Amino acid sequence: MTSTSSLISTLPGRSYTDPAQFEAEQAKIFEALWFCALRSDELPRPGAFRTVQVGRESVIVVRGRDGALRAFLNVCRHRGARVRMEETGEVKRTLKCPYHAWAYDLDGRLAAAPNLVKMPDVDRVAYGLIAVALREWLGYAWVCLADRPPSFEDTVVHAATERLGDPAAIGHYRTDELALGRRIRYDVRANWKLIVENFMECYHCATIHPELTAVLPEFAGGYAAQYYVGHGAEFAERVQGFTVDGGPGFGRLPDVSAEQDRRYYAITVKPQVFVNLVPDHVIVHRMFPLAADRTVVECDWLYHPDVVASGADLSRSVELFHRVNEQDFDACERTQPGMSSRAYRSGGVLVPSEHHLAAFHDWVNQRLRG
Repeated sequence: MTSTSSLISTLPGRSYTDPAQFEAEQAKIFEALWFCALRSDELPRPGAFRTVQVGRESVIVVRGRDGALRAFLNVCRHRGARVRMEETGEVKRTLKCPYHAWAYDLDGRLAAAPNLVKMPDVDRVAYGLIAVALREWLGYAWVCLADRPPSFEDTVVHAATERLGDPAAIGHYRTDELALGRRIRYDVRANWKLIVENFMECYHCATIHPELTAVLPEFAGGYAAQYYVGHGAEFAERVQGFTVDGGPGFGRLPDVSAEQDRRYYAITVKPQVFVNLVPDHVIVHRMFPLAADRTVVECDWLYHPDVVASGADLSRSVELFHRVNEQDFDACERTQPGMSSRAYRSGGVLVPSEHHLAAFHDWVNQRLRG
């Protein structure tokens, strides 16, 4: 990237609009790296499943009879029909394709098909569903479509520990033991990279996030939490909790340290996850890029199980980041048309407080070059 004085060049506009580039990103980024698919406890019983779009593939994640989660390409081995069309569901014994009734056990093996007993030479493992690598971390199921998945520890886990500066820091929130308090799905008419860039910087915070900067006043200065390794933005003195009005939250999570109290930490796990850590809850965003100009974002608010079980009113807690999300996604949708303008043909510029976005752009280019 070239530089003019203190300004740094961005990606060109076509990077956000070109269908061919988006397809390349699907293949070389979303289908090649670990992808956070769903919250593990969404599938509480054997036979519960969810289908998830990962790059250009539909993936089905199912809870097996042994209690383990497994993932498969959602494609029947007979004639290629989708095995399950619905997003979520539950089966008793098998995943059955509605086209020719080929049925697969919950471990992926071919279990039954019309006239299968007359074809004893059919290998039920070889003609089972195609397995997809799956790991569980932070209470989520992460899948990878690559034939040789990259190290989970060196990519996903490292992203969190590198950002916080302490490998143990994220463990204090015990995210895998938290309960889902609220989920909101946003359908954003913008390229996924615009959403990542927006999340990573706070140069815009003073302009569009009045509620957030009232709680985290240092954000009004334009420097994001991710600008510094290990830094957490401190709550304003009068603020009692991470709520829309600064009122009390639900008490510090049991293992959150005194150093982490009254602070907000943000983590980007490339390519599609944002983790937000505050003393009494955790907010997780997962992006599902569907087109060059369309991205679905699922946002989960996670609390101590006792808080959720008590039926506590979560609205003031949820409302703060819901407003932040709506403000951010509106900005991204306002930006998307400009990516097609001749004014942005060569791209734009980054100011010094956004320098870490240049590293993200370099990462995208390196992935596309393979």
